[in-house]
Amino acid sequence: MIDNKAFYKLSYGLYIVSSISDGKLNAQIANSVFQITSDPAMVAVSINKQNLTHEYIQKSKLIGVSALSVETPMDQVARFGFRSGRDTDKFEGISYKLGESGVPIIEDTAASYFELQVEKEVDVFTHTIFICKVLNAELLKDVDSMTYQYYQDIKRGKISKTPVSQNENKTEPIKLSKDTPKYKCTVCGYIYDPSVGDPDAGILPGTLFEDIPDNWFCPICGVTKDSFEKMV
Repeated sequence: MIDNKAFYKLSYGLYIVSSISDGKLNAQIANSVFQITSDPAMVAVSINKQNLTHEYIQKSKLIGVSALSVETPMDQVARFGFRSGRDTDKFEGISYKLGESGVPIIEDTAASYFELQVEKEVDVFTHTIFICKVLNAELLKDVDSMTYQYYQDIKRGKISKTPVSQNENKTEPIKLSKDTPKYKCTVCGYIYDPSVGDPDAGILPGTLFEDIPDNWFCPICGVTKDSFEKMV
């Protein structure tokens, strides 16, 4: 028997993995990036074969990796994780630079970045593991990196991205009962917990789901309120 919940305890980071192809840029969220050797410096990156980024990597043999920090806003995770580069320009309105190899690098929300050159590909059913030589690497900020567990805790509403004490609105929160319902995003699985609220969007802890303004959107994937369903 395989208990899928056992995999939740494996340690992952959260990264924006980018590449180029014929002058076009694309990137996606990935959690499987890991160092293999230190001398020479080699890194492995696992990417789903159906993703556009996978196609770009196979063509250019170049990869950019931006290791996201805990300061990364969730709408940026949503942009690169829940949208397809086949339908939208993910870099529109985003601050980035082109590395020496030409791959796009997200600097403002990353703790560090890497430029990689693919040396070998390993086929693993639905994914390809790209074994890469490190061309460039830079520590941008000495801050905590975002882990996949941290991201999942935000997504489930277990923790707030912004501490409540930092919210300028000083209104006393409403006291909720243990039976107050939570609401789940049907697109990405984010759970709105009224006891936590969404301080980043000005929604105080204690705000019932039905009292959230209609123009509020999911902090993870950006869909509107009507894409949420009550949890039972």
